[in-house]
Amino acid sequence: MKRLVVLTGAGVSAESGIPTFRDAGGLWEGYDVMEVATPEGWAKNPALVLEFYNQRRKKALEVFPNRGHELLAELENHFDVTIITQNVDNLHERAGSSHVVHLHGSLFESRSSVDEQMVYPIEGWELKMGDVCELGTQLRPNIVWFGELVHKIEDAIVHTMEADIFLIVGTSLQVYPAASLIQYTPPGSRRIIVDPKRPDHFLDLSLEFVEAGAGVGMEQVKKMLLA
Repeated sequence: MKRLVVLTGAGVSAESGIPTFRDAGGLWEGYDVMEVATPEGWAKNPALVLEFYNQRRKKALEVFPNRGHELLAELENHFDVTIITQNVDNLHERAGSSHVVHLHGSLFESRSSVDEQMVYPIEGWELKMGDVCELGTQLRPNIVWFGELVHKIEDAIVHTMEADIFLIVGTSLQVYPAASLIQYTPPGSRRIIVDPKRPDHFLDLSLEFVEAGAGVGMEQVKKMLLA
């Protein structure tokens, strides 16, 4: 069975109603990203950060996987599929994908403020001040903030190096280190990019482009891969 590795970004979840991470003004739904998505913001006002992610978590629980998510899950019937996602929601899992690597963490996990290996599932949508780990320190969202290392990038590179097909959906490959993954695809592997607007920074003629959103684009990709 061929190995299909998929890199997904905000464009996939946007079709389910999840707002994209940040807009051109450096705001994330009205919040300065430096206040809610950095270690410095957490140190300054942890209550604000917890409330911000509580609202994102609540929103994620109110929406549903879209056709793009579902089609990626359906491809497990034909390929050995690994999803590498920049998204922090759980829509891939809810759609049925069984192997998902979250590069930037998960909304539905918390971790110790002093030991990042101490990770806990979040039941429901609230993480509160006073919720602590075994060491007695405040739990924080298990999200990779700006300025923090993306530890799972090494796992993602290993998967990418083993791909027969590398598929990119819902990301314009502008955010690093995720954007660098395409450089690790094996010689001769098939590489497909699904994006409504063809990225102009790719000149490699061996790349295949599907100029469509995640749902419509994945319908085309499934037909291409199963032809």
